Amino acid sequence: MTKASLLLLEDDPNLSESVSEYLENCGYSVTCVYDVSAAEDTLYERKFDLLLLDVNVPGGDGFSLLKASRKEGNVTPAIFITSRNSMKDVEEGFESGGDDYIRKPFALKELLLRIQTILKRNFYHNPTDVLKLAEGITYDSDNQVLLINGATQNLQLKEHKLLKLFIQHRHELLSHEMILEHLWDYDETPSDGSLRTYIKTLRKLLGKDSIVSHKRLGYQFR
Repeated sequence: MTKASLLLLEDDPNLSESVSEYLENCGYSVTCVYDVSAAEDTLYERKFDLLLLDVNVPGGDGFSLLKASRKEGNVTPAIFITSRNSMKDVEEGFESGGDDYIRKPFALKELLLRIQTILKRNFYHNPTDVLKLAEGITYDSDNQVLLINGATQNLQLKEHKLLKLFIQHRHELLSHEMILEHLWDYDETPSDGSLRTYIKTLRKLLGKDSIVSHKRLGYQFR
């Protein structure tokens, strides 16, 4: 299975090492940075599935970093990790584009649960409520409404999840393993046949060239 990639901004080297080692042992890929400048460069160069951001860090603060990143179109979910514990700080964290807020000191297991919850939700930030996918085709991700020339299209739950995944990773090659892991819960049995059916449905609605199949590798949404 493809590992979810996490960016960890934490200037305390001991805490950074403890968190990254724990999360890597839990199956995640973790990239560590220690100041705002390094975080900005890394976010420019790479895409992540989740951001873990300390607030009080050299070169600025996590709130301002995420707020600026959101304005530039970064839609990646984010969790703030901080010793700040006032309600004003919590409010500022959410207003800057954060999705969760965990106070130091914290149990690593609690952080893991918060990460799993956010990644499972499959939501992301977008500066507009409705995405334009093509001429005459829009998608309201919050309300799960696909409109084609003003007409609502009926999609199954997993077809919505698949479309959201493709939109999040537009132009990226997504492996079969990553897609199967994303669409099916741990207590469900993934089905290649069902996946092909979902792909066929989306192609029929969005255009046959909207989803490119790469033999033995995966799919790419264009």
